[in-house]
Amino acid sequence: MSVATGLYGVSFGALAVAAGLDLPQTAALSILMFSGGSQFAFIGVIGAGGAAGAAIATAGLLGVRNGLYGPQVAPLLGVHGWRRLLAAHLTIDESTAVGTAQHGRPAARAGFWWTGVGVFVLWNAFTLAGAVLGDALGDPRRYGLDAAAAAAFLALVWPRLTGPSAHLARLVAVGAVLVALAATPFVPAGVPVLLAAAVAIVVGVVAAPPDPTDAAPAREGAAS
Repeated sequence: MSVATGLYGVSFGALAVAAGLDLPQTAALSILMFSGGSQFAFIGVIGAGGAAGAAIATAGLLGVRNGLYGPQVAPLLGVHGWRRLLAAHLTIDESTAVGTAQHGRPAARAGFWWTGVGVFVLWNAFTLAGAVLGDALGDPRRYGLDAAAAAAFLALVWPRLTGPSAHLARLVAVGAVLVALAATPFVPAGVPVLLAAAVAIVVGVVAAPPDPTDAAPAREGAAS
């Protein structure tokens, strides 16, 4: 996962320089922002001649999705102080998916940290490579790097869609895709992702199993 995601950093480095950013600016985006979708959105706006404020707003909208991962990741890690800040910076799609897919807290922690640190190191290394060698590399799509991120995300999602009790997950996935595709032509970049996440939230609220503690008073009343 780290290698597949890191390789896609070559595309970002090359496109960032082509959009007018210098090497330190490109490196700073990968180190400090560290969210591939937000980074590509940022340089897309800048490269098209957009204002810095518009680029920041677009990148921010896409970055909001990482905040949705916090309630899942925080109980698994149980970290505090500077480690909590580091964990927050490494809370991305890949680290969250690998961590939450494990059974047991030790495995979940190992999955989160290994994936988060691995992606961070390789993403930044390949970002520098793409920025330095961008002109020599040519179009990153020649190497199939434009498909690397999509393949990585499919690898993350697929195990959740193939289990014997994954019918609800499949419905959520189809609904999220349809909503995102329908909204893309009409709303700013980043909003379709949030609308797709809203589909999962709505389904989770509607399909949530009843709280067993709610039935306890009723049972006690019937017994008396």
